[in-house]
Amino acid sequence: MTDTLNPTHFRSEGDINTTPARQKWNESLQDQRTQALLKRDSDVFLHQAMSTPCLDTLEHAEGIFIQDSTGKRYMDFHGNNVHQLGYGHPDVVAKVAEQMASLPFSPRRFTNETAVKCAEKLTDICGGELNRVLFAPGGTSVVGMALKLARHVTGNFKVVSLWDSFHGASLDAISVGGEACFREGMGPLMAGVERIPPAVSYRGAFPLHNQASEGASDVHYADYLEYVIEKEGGVGAFIAEAVRNTDVQVPSKAYWKRIREICDKHNVMLIIDDIPNGMGRSGEWFTHQAYDIEPDILCIGKGFGGGLVPLAAMVTKDKYNTAANVSLGHYTHEKSPIGCAAALATMEVIERDNLLDKVRQDSEFVRTSLLAMKEKYPLIGDVRGIGLLWGVELVTDPISKTRAFEEAEAVLYQCLNNGLSFKVSQGNVIQLSPPLIITREELTRALTIFEQAIAHVSQAFNY
Repeated sequence: MTDTLNPTHFRSEGDINTTPARQKWNESLQDQRTQALLKRDSDVFLHQAMSTPCLDTLEHAEGIFIQDSTGKRYMDFHGNNVHQLGYGHPDVVAKVAEQMASLPFSPRRFTNETAVKCAEKLTDICGGELNRVLFAPGGTSVVGMALKLARHVTGNFKVVSLWDSFHGASLDAISVGGEACFREGMGPLMAGVERIPPAVSYRGAFPLHNQASEGASDVHYADYLEYVIEKEGGVGAFIAEAVRNTDVQVPSKAYWKRIREICDKHNVMLIIDDIPNGMGRSGEWFTHQAYDIEPDILCIGKGFGGGLVPLAAMVTKDKYNTAANVSLGHYTHEKSPIGCAAALATMEVIERDNLLDKVRQDSEFVRTSLLAMKEKYPLIGDVRGIGLLWGVELVTDPISKTRAFEEAEAVLYQCLNNGLSFKVSQGNVIQLSPPLIITREELTRALTIFEQAIAHVSQAFNY
């Protein structure tokens, strides 16, 4: 069984929150305070897709847990990708409080010690030639700065991106993004954007290749980039996530090596958007490091602010420091002492607590656990991931690979009932991205809840 009432493209970023299953969930929230706050929320905030109606009300968050108004706790395996250190990490909170007491804001024409130290530390963990930084309040703004820098450096305004990609919700970001749900009804967008298929191992634009044996090359997806660059002309940048976060697509090293070669050959700037996955989720500081490549521009955000303060950064190379007469960003909170204090503390905690090594060890544990489930339950069509970012794709049939929309929703709400929260992408991909600080005991408990839900739904839907 599967849901055909909603167009697939509306499911690309997250689970649909206007289905009968969501309505049933909302009605199950019996607490009067919860219902009252949900109504007040609906009455005062402008409604928008994927945000309205809300799932529940929160009053506390700590570590890997979020807690609702009734005291119910959920292990948060979504966190909008800001919770690499969980919530309220004491080191981050302490550094921010200290900064607030001394210098809470720095006007744009001034600098401050905290911002400079943060930028220096960021370039240190980036390594290689990535040694020039600009901060901004959020990831969407950083993507806009990267596009502007690429135009300035190359003199070319055209951009190639990937279908189904997400790079932010502003007009310039949705112009280069590949998710139709964000462009719906928006009319003409930024000119000069070409999109190519992403390197998808389980289902994709080239199904004959996808049926090849395990470990088969996905380099043909990269070759398509060169075809478009040569046919289109005037391309200044290629923008992509090294690993796509939403439905977790993990290309091969050969793919990214070929992409880097193509960009170098055609003088196209490679922009890696690591906004959701940076700061350790892949088991490396930044996901491109797992592929042994270096972008021309790196965009980071979300978890950079320690789950406490919104902060993002564009990092590039010294040879591209040529835009002194262009306002690439010029944001009010460009060198926010508070944001930089949070980011600096975040980097220090990840380093001190050896979280990158921990994530690599956790990765193997999750991989083994999920692959064992895949062997056991026909509902699971594919398992893919890196570090502490995993996608479990549910299908109604392993041959046709028909997306199991209703079943994925049922798994989601079953897990929510049992205290595990996550996101559903593309309508049928369970995306699991826990805080990096999660203990092995907590990780085991979460995977047990997930497997119990898979078993329950498999039985309910007669798999």
